[in-house]
Amino acid sequence: MPLIDLPYMHIAIIGAGAAGCFAAVNIMRMMPTAKVTVFESGTRPLAKVAVTGGGRCNLTNSFLGVRSVESVYPRGHRLMKRLLKEFSHEDAYRWFEEAGVRLVTQDDQCVFPVSQDAMQIVNTLLSMMRNSGVGILTGHRANAILESAEGGYDILFTNGCCRHADCVVVTTGGSPRLSGLSMLSTLGLDISEPVPSLFSLSLGNDPITALTGTVVGDVFVAIPGTRMRASGPLLITHWGLSGPAVLKLSSYGARWLAEHDYRANISINWFGDANEVDVAGMLSAMAADNPQKQLHSVFSRRFNSRLWLFLLGRCKMRPDMRWAEIGSKGLNRMAAMLTNDIHAVSGRCRTKDEFVTCGGVALSNLNPSTLECRHHPNLYFAGEVLDVDAVTGGFNLQAAWTMGYVVAKSISLRP
Repeated sequence: MPLIDLPYMHIAIIGAGAAGCFAAVNIMRMMPTAKVTVFESGTRPLAKVAVTGGGRCNLTNSFLGVRSVESVYPRGHRLMKRLLKEFSHEDAYRWFEEAGVRLVTQDDQCVFPVSQDAMQIVNTLLSMMRNSGVGILTGHRANAILESAEGGYDILFTNGCCRHADCVVVTTGGSPRLSGLSMLSTLGLDISEPVPSLFSLSLGNDPITALTGTVVGDVFVAIPGTRMRASGPLLITHWGLSGPAVLKLSSYGARWLAEHDYRANISINWFGDANEVDVAGMLSAMAADNPQKQLHSVFSRRFNSRLWLFLLGRCKMRPDMRWAEIGSKGLNRMAAMLTNDIHAVSGRCRTKDEFVTCGGVALSNLNPSTLECRHHPNLYFAGEVLDVDAVTGGFNLQAAWTMGYVVAKSISLRP
């Protein structure tokens, strides 16, 4: 029987994450007569949202200062540029405030609930789903999606259940392994092999790890020999390097680093985007103003004393030397090191699972305006299951809201 003759459309959403739950709420707003069921493999819907942003939920970004969509979406920037015209960060901000969640934009342009509690976002979405009649079934891990001879799809679950739906939306999130996408194997889709993204870097026994907990507000990091570079705060940890600058770099270089087994060099410009000549000028002025003071006692405010002593050692300078003793060659040597401090990366941090995955369902499978599968009508994809991912700062959740909304609108406009 054609879908148009059914008393209602049964829509199955596989995955109760941000994209899936947001799609469910908006489908019911646009199609009140639809029957929507969300199937979740785990025990709790929106479990990842509950812990994102350190439990505060960085749910979007103001995009102020974002020079291009590509700079925040290393994979999928063309698609996101198109979709953000349909549902932007401003739309997301307005949507959640109208739902009763007051928001605040921080100085770093990250947007959080005023409550600073991710559970407010979780509870708001769950309440809206319940009130609109969305069914939520946990403990249902999809094993296969099969096209039905009668139209629509049959979904097989690992617990032995089988459900039929007229329309299926896949929002299972990122999978760190190709095997995590095995439920799609019968559909003949192009898949980009998943690799981790947004991770900190291990430096092995590098002496810099003794400075664990040290933060430098604005540095520039790069992988020498490539075009991959990023800026922002840097955090020194007991295993290596982390913080927004390193997380962004790992996002830009996710696939390259995986291909090189996470063995590479990382260059740190401790003075941000200042070049070697600029830094030499700063040091020269410092020496002129403090000729009789020792090196360890005069330094840039961007460093603490422990880090400055470490950097002096990297420059092969004695802390008790006076600034007047350095000379132009010494100043130039310091400037060269401070703008290109090379450390050997020995791996990625494995202390916890990555929240973001590079790879997934290739975008070539989809109609970019609707997110419907080109070769399987009434099959949609949204969220991190796609080969779309972003740098840190609320951009990944924004992609989930945007794609969830676009899918809902696309389904509601079907003839």
